[in-house]
Order: sequence, then structure tokens, then C-alpha cells
Amino acid sequence: MLAYIIRRLLLVVPTLFGIMLVNFAVIQFAPGGPVEQAIATWQGHGAAATSRFAGGGSDVPGAEGAQGELGGGGISSGKYRGAQGLRPEVIAAIEKQYGFDRPPHERFFRMLRDYARFDFGESYFSDKRVIDLLVEKMPVSVSLGLWTTLIIYLVSIPLGVRKAVRDDSRFDAWSSGVIVAGYAIPSFLFAVLMIVLFSGGRYFDIFPLRGLTSENWEDFPWWRQIADYFWHITLPVLSMVIGGFAGLTMLTKNSFLDQIKLQYVQTARAKGLPESRVLYGHVFRNAMLIVIAGFPAMFIGILFTGALLIEVIFSLDGLGLLGFEAAINRDYPVMFATLYIFTLIGMLMQIVRDVMYTIIDPRIDFESRHV
Repeated sequence: MLAYIIRRLLLVVPTLFGIMLVNFAVIQFAPGGPVEQAIATWQGHGAAATSRFAGGGSDVPGAEGAQGELGGGGISSGKYRGAQGLRPEVIAAIEKQYGFDRPPHERFFRMLRDYARFDFGESYFSDKRVIDLLVEKMPVSVSLGLWTTLIIYLVSIPLGVRKAVRDDSRFDAWSSGVIVAGYAIPSFLFAVLMIVLFSGGRYFDIFPLRGLTSENWEDFPWWRQIADYFWHITLPVLSMVIGGFAGLTMLTKNSFLDQIKLQYVQTARAKGLPESRVLYGHVFRNAMLIVIAGFPAMFIGILFTGALLIEVIFSLDGLGLLGFEAAINRDYPVMFATLYIFTLIGMLMQIVRDVMYTIIDPRIDFESRHV
């Protein structure tokens, strides 16, 4: 198993290189990059602002100290939309401010060199180091992702097993109705409903609407800090769980049903083994493989993209909102840093998934695979 893990870790490097290269190339053709946005800003400020920039001043938000090792959206022979009327030295100064005075291949390899040291430069528009932004937003997204994934698995697996054991019963029928209803309601719509019902929207004012903690959270005793944290996170997590557990529950049920119908289960029962041992000693181990396989994708999806609307609705400043704002503002250091980090995490989670495969079912041998 150790040799397989080493081979998989070695494959992370070329895979990550290819993903970054493709996305960097795509960005070269994306209009509205930071240079064009800076040009639009200076055009709006007028000739006085333009002369200040040409003289070395800078009023572009976040331009000071920007690393600029990233893709330059909209570059075409040094021409930009909206640049009419600006002197060439002004455009050259703007390009240099963001680092776009260098050719694309040089920017790309400088970016990879810096990213290998986890040096992501500075945001173009927030005057902060990208790593500081990520660390600042990480607790919110990690809280949502971990609690949501944990609750979904704790609810879905027992419920799916119960539905499989009692297939076609009244319990299976009414629980399927509840699951379908939960799956049909988008998480953001359920979040709005929770606000209306329990957050002062119209009926009850039980839960807070903003942030993960109260303003004076640091002054609370430790037990009250924990209570305050869970008080704030209850509605966001509940909104994400309600639609997420449906698919996993049905996947667990169908996986169990497929295993129960196999010959080895009939043989185990014929030998007189207790039903609990048949289900949890034989069927459970095989049925859980496909469920565990989806864990990395579910966690990464919730951590990065699944919580975007929830973060907006509940005013939670996390990574989902950060990535969305970076894409809108063409903040390339933040965009590529989040892409790099979450791609790396995703690939490492795939390796963790394979290790969990072997723990649950030792019959699986990855050593024999040439991967």
C-alpha cells in the first residue's frame, strides 16, 4: 500500500501542472482582466488621474505590491478595450503595475515557482496577501463543510440501511416521500424559509442572521462560546443538510439492496448466521464502498461551491463567497490560489479515499495496480 500511495503522490505534480496550465491558457482569452479594469478606472478619473499614474502614482485599489504573475485577460498585441486616448506609457505602467509586462509563459512559470512555496502574492483589489485572505475565510467554510458532511453521513447511512432492510414497507414509503421533498427544495430556498420562520423574518426570532459568532464572543466563557457558535451555525448547516442527505440515503439503500440479493448473503443466512451479523458483518462492508467513494467529492463540493448562496444569505464571509467575488472582479491571484489549493486538496482526498477502501475491505489490493 505504501508504494501505491507514493505513486499517487508523485502523480499529483503533473496532474496539478496540467490543470493550472489549462486554466491559465483559458484566462488569456477572458475579457475584462485587471488591466482593462484599471484602464476603465483611469478613464473615469480623467486626465489628472492618468498623469498621476504615468508619473508613478497609483490609485488603483490593491495595485500596490501586487505580484502580477498570473494570466492577463484580454491581452491582444498590447491593445485593450477602452484604452483609446491613453498614452502608451500609461498603458505600459498599468501593465507593469500588475506584472503583465512579461510574456505569458514567464508569468506562468513564475506563478508555479511561487505556488510551490505556497506564496500566492497579493490580491489585486483588497490590499491583502492572498494566503491571509484564505486563512481569514477558511474557518467559515470549514465549519460549514465539516458539520454538513458529518450530519449528512450520520443521518443518511443509518436511514439508508433501515430503508433497505424494510424495503416496500410503510416506513420506506413515507420516508421516501420526505426524502424526495427535501431533495426538491433547493438549499438556498430552504435557507430563506428558515429565516422567515426562525430568524425574525415573520414568525419567531430565535436564531441570529449574521456571522458565526456574536460581536463580543471573545469575552464569553468557554462554554458560552461553544453555545454561541452552534447557535449561529444551526440554520446555515440545516439549510445545506436538508437537500444533501437525500441522494446519499438513496445511494446507501440501493447499494444495500444490490448486496442483499447476491448469493453470498443467501449462503450466510443458510449457515444460520444472525441477521445482524449478515447485514453488518458482510453486507455493510461491501455496500459502503460506493458510499465512501463519494465522500471526497461531497466534502470538497460543500467546502468550496456548495455553500456559496448559503454564505450570501446568512452573511457568512467564507471561501465560496471569496471565490465568487474574485471571479467577478478578475482578481487572478485569488482565483488561481483557490484553484491550486482546492485541486491539491481534492487529489489528496482521492488518495485518502483509496486508503479507506483498504481499511473497510482488505480484499482490495491497490499494490497490484500500475497507477
